[in-house]
Amino acid sequence: MVISRRTLLQATATTAASTALTGTVHARHVPETATGRPPSLSLWDEFRASPRTHPQIPFIGRAGFAGGSTPFPRRPVRADVLRYGARPDGSADAAPAINRAIAETGARGGGTVRLPAGRFRIDDIIRIGHSGVTLRGAGSGATTLYATRSLTEIIGPYGSRYGGDKSSWSWAGGLVWVCPRARYRALTEAIRAGRWPFEGWTGNRRDQWRTLARVTSAARRGDLTVTVDAPAALRPGDRVLFQLSDDPGHGLLAHMCGDVEGAAGYDWSDKTKLLSYVPYEWPVRIAAVRGRRVTLDRPLPLDARPEWVPRFTTLAAPVTGSGVEGLTIEMRETTQSPHLLDTGYNGLAMQCAWDCWADDVHVVNADNGFLLVAAKAVTLRRTRVSGRGSHHPYACREGSHDNLVEDFAVERPATPPPAGTQVHGINVEGLSSHNVWSRGRMATGTFDTHRGLPFACVRTEITLHNDGAHGGDAVAGPLYGARFTHWNVTVTNGRAGCVRIDDVAPYSATVGISEVTAFGQIDRPDFPGPLHSRLDGYGTPAVTPPNLHTAQRRLGLPAPRRQGGPR
Repeated sequence: MVISRRTLLQATATTAASTALTGTVHARHVPETATGRPPSLSLWDEFRASPRTHPQIPFIGRAGFAGGSTPFPRRPVRADVLRYGARPDGSADAAPAINRAIAETGARGGGTVRLPAGRFRIDDIIRIGHSGVTLRGAGSGATTLYATRSLTEIIGPYGSRYGGDKSSWSWAGGLVWVCPRARYRALTEAIRAGRWPFEGWTGNRRDQWRTLARVTSAARRGDLTVTVDAPAALRPGDRVLFQLSDDPGHGLLAHMCGDVEGAAGYDWSDKTKLLSYVPYEWPVRIAAVRGRRVTLDRPLPLDARPEWVPRFTTLAAPVTGSGVEGLTIEMRETTQSPHLLDTGYNGLAMQCAWDCWADDVHVVNADNGFLLVAAKAVTLRRTRVSGRGSHHPYACREGSHDNLVEDFAVERPATPPPAGTQVHGINVEGLSSHNVWSRGRMATGTFDTHRGLPFACVRTEITLHNDGAHGGDAVAGPLYGARFTHWNVTVTNGRAGCVRIDDVAPYSATVGISEVTAFGQIDRPDFPGPLHSRLDGYGTPAVTPPNLHTAQRRLGLPAPRRQGGPR
């Protein structure tokens, strides 16, 4: 069943009139199929029949660390920060000692760096630039990193490469920053020199890559195997980028929107920020190479058509297999900055990080809580943002794919946000795809889709007080690409914006959400005409299966067998 927002508003007006006359609210009937099952079950059955290629629901069953693996690795303790001179009473800057412990552990091949219970003052950034390193506290209620300085004070002002007076610390960088050493050095050197960098997988100028192999035959979304011209540079276990370039008619961008009819007439030419995001970059692992046939570790997210010059390329070597566990990152309490002028009291950033994780981490008094920037297959589990208002409690941007945020919470601000500030909530943007937010509790914010044409993302089993606003420059293009799914969402204040998306997002699925009303909406459709979206189980945020991510994991869609060891 498909219901338009106009029909909803007419029904809402009728209900309001009835309430005014009788003082009662009539429960809305939830339609059922001929078999007596809620429509959402039919939609789930449809998905199970074609999990890699369903038109509205993306396959996200392998999102997160190591394809959704749990528990996280428990590596032996190789360093205790107390032995490096860190004091747990907050009396001195512990950042040098912590960073030495991390660097030496990484140089020795990895392991756990122990942060015992206590309050550790940090006047600098905590940097994890090696693979295989776990920074482990005694629990978020026992170990605290207390940050006294912002990123502006530590590194310097960070303007926007798109001009204006914005501060890029409003969406980038962390006071605990997981980022490859060479990438971190290049980023911070460029910022200090006033050469505002690109932040993604291929370098500050986006040209620091070389072609490994070209795809020679067309492939479809959902395929696991492609044919290449020269497989010699590809080996099982390799981490590479799959790239697609746009054609002159912007067919690639229209394809990301599901090739809806309205995308054909959309004016892409003035979307300069969006156009700077292509070529499209999707990190993937090579599972097998047999002749010129290359098998991937997960299905293609888009078609690979010849006019888009599909290829495999190199990328900045990522941090892999590193984690942050069991601690609180607390900032010196300041007043929330005006919108887009944050100074960089940011919590945890994962940048050019792949198969990494955070578990039991609490961020307090942050401009931005958790930032996934060019991140791949990262899991944030049991995380929380509290204290004064945060611009982005959670943000996922700059070509971030296959990440999982689960068992998360955004607390209501301890003090009312000052005038001129914004709280967005859980944000995704910048051609990011197949990211999942699962089992969340949000006392403030919204489901922020921040333009930049993200696609194929899922929010499931979340309770939300929907009082935030989405953001994004107009030059960043559409709010939604195809296959966004909201599944079992309870909205406690009845606000529709950014949660009910059936008349805004192309080829989307809004399933099992509370009855909501449109008011103060700024999430307007980008495309005229039919959007081919689905609205099922409306008014009943308890459809089966209750959690779309968990249900997809249980499908057990097999990954192809990988030859050789990881690289």
